[in-house]
Amino acid sequence: MMVEASVSRPSVFVSYAHEDRPRAQEFVAALSKTGLQVWWDGLIVAGSEFAQSTEQALESAEAVIVLWSRSSIGSHWVRDEATRGRDRGCLIPVSLDGVEPPIGFRQYLVIGLAAWRGKSDAVEIQAIVHAVNSARGQALVAAPPLAGLPARGRARRGVLIGAGSLLLAALGAGGWLGWRRSQSSRVAVAANSVAVLPFTNISGDKGDDYFSDGLSAEVRAALAHNPALRVIAQISSEQFRDAKASATSIAQTLGVAYLLDGNVRHAGKSFRIAAELIDGRSGFSRWAQTFDGAIDDIFAVQSEIASVVLSKLTSEVGQAQGGGAALTPVSAAVLPGSTANVAAYDAYLRGRADYNLSEGERSDRQALAEFEAAIAADPHYAAAHAARSRTLIVIANRYEDAAHTAATYDEAVKAARTATALAPDLADAQSTLAFALFQGKLDVRGAREPYQRSRELGAGDATVMGRFALYCARTGRAAEASGAMSRAVELDPINPLVHLAMGGVLFAARRYADALEPIRRALALNPKLSGAQAALGKALYMLGRTREARQAFEKETQKMTRLPGLAMADRKLGDRLAARQALDTLRSDLGDSALYQQAEVLAQWGEREAAMQALGRALAQGDSGLIFVRSDPLLDPVRSLPAFSALLRQLGFE
Repeated sequence: MMVEASVSRPSVFVSYAHEDRPRAQEFVAALSKTGLQVWWDGLIVAGSEFAQSTEQALESAEAVIVLWSRSSIGSHWVRDEATRGRDRGCLIPVSLDGVEPPIGFRQYLVIGLAAWRGKSDAVEIQAIVHAVNSARGQALVAAPPLAGLPARGRARRGVLIGAGSLLLAALGAGGWLGWRRSQSSRVAVAANSVAVLPFTNISGDKGDDYFSDGLSAEVRAALAHNPALRVIAQISSEQFRDAKASATSIAQTLGVAYLLDGNVRHAGKSFRIAAELIDGRSGFSRWAQTFDGAIDDIFAVQSEIASVVLSKLTSEVGQAQGGGAALTPVSAAVLPGSTANVAAYDAYLRGRADYNLSEGERSDRQALAEFEAAIAADPHYAAAHAARSRTLIVIANRYEDAAHTAATYDEAVKAARTATALAPDLADAQSTLAFALFQGKLDVRGAREPYQRSRELGAGDATVMGRFALYCARTGRAAEASGAMSRAVELDPINPLVHLAMGGVLFAARRYADALEPIRRALALNPKLSGAQAALGKALYMLGRTREARQAFEKETQKMTRLPGLAMADRKLGDRLAARQALDTLRSDLGDSALYQQAEVLAQWGEREAAMQALGRALAQGDSGLIFVRSDPLLDPVRSLPAFSALLRQLGFE
């Protein structure tokens, strides 16, 4: 006999202080709208035995949410209920006013509601719902949506999707105190996982930030080069530059067993580096050491730090796995593409700092100048050649006019080829060459080999894996794309661009419903992320949820993706005039730079001949949008045409 399974709603117990009742009532109302079954003492029927009802609800709830505040931290009732939730492994702490929980409960990350305005669809409520699901034993693939990550004070280059910039903005004071991976969650933290936090510059000169940042990045690269070690990527690690969270909180958020932290004092030709390896589960130090030396010794110190950390991790992982963990120390000085020239290294670090600023043309051209200075000091510095190539790609995409774009791309390809010739085993160089060929030259066949080589060499590099995944998605290799992008998410769990890219991989595979979650996660991490609302709109549009899609398109700030989205949605909703106005604006404002997007609109309108004409013109101009043509669902109305098949063959997709 077949038994129909019933779907139960998650049950939660809400604990709060009497003084906070109005705010608690508002919170319970919002939480109930999400589908959760919420118990609070406002439900107790008059005359019922208060203590008995409370105890029964507390014991049966699948999650215990405690609303900490300046009032509740002094309440014995609230502390007792929080203790029971903690002992049962289902405690979800929330701070109503930004107050820190009392002693005994500070090892948990806390979701902050100080800036919450009562809406049930707010990111704070979404994070709580996600934590409740985790407490029920539903494993998480990656970190849930987090609101209000600590502001870093600098933008980071978005190298996975085109060459746009990324601003990881804070969402307001008190918006996010953190999210705790529930003790009852089945997500296991790998014993061989580590995050290298940005080393603090204590030189007293902000101008030395580039040196401390670069040092931590180089040590991170040395560790990531070991295939048996899982090292969290730069973007996610650097979200905790100025955070006040504890080591255990940071480790829980990043999903790692260990943290490597440190500080750097750089003065003239001498330096002092203090490094510490911290157990993320206990917060206790496993190793700490101070290094003094002349700047000429910097490479040896990098190597020693990486070697000692790997040695410690080998011991720890070996004990956790019963011995035999295959972690081999790697010297930073002999990593593929590195240099032994101090002047070249210093210029390279300065260039990388300028590149990561992503403040506009001035900082990008300054980065280019520094990379060229590094190459002048050491012509065999492959990493500098690869960095120069990436910077040229950015300049070609963002600042060059049509007459100079092709030449700049040619120079980028040349620089990347030099890097791969000097260091064939440098994953970043192979990935950069493939990206330049695919994105800049529309050379699908030429990009295939360096992309594959980068995949073999760069399993520990989130950016390399992300680029490879997007290439696979755009060339019809859906399974490979999904696996590689899952690895990128694992290595860079709180980088919104990585989650947006995952959404792109799923969209290309026509898994539109599955694409919604990572896109929304990207927006929760950075609500201003360029292109994310349009990506959400496209997935909703393909699901037939056209009105929702239009709302998402309206929120998009980037004209290149907002206007075609509105043109498609309005046409499907029956507003032909608005649809035509959106397409006309796209043509007048962006001209031939948006030929690919025009083709998408025309294909969706059923104007197949006009769509093919736009694609033909895009090909003649080398429109980089054509990298999407093989897998773009929006072009399905013209996919059966012989001219479309001919286009795919000409580009090398078939």
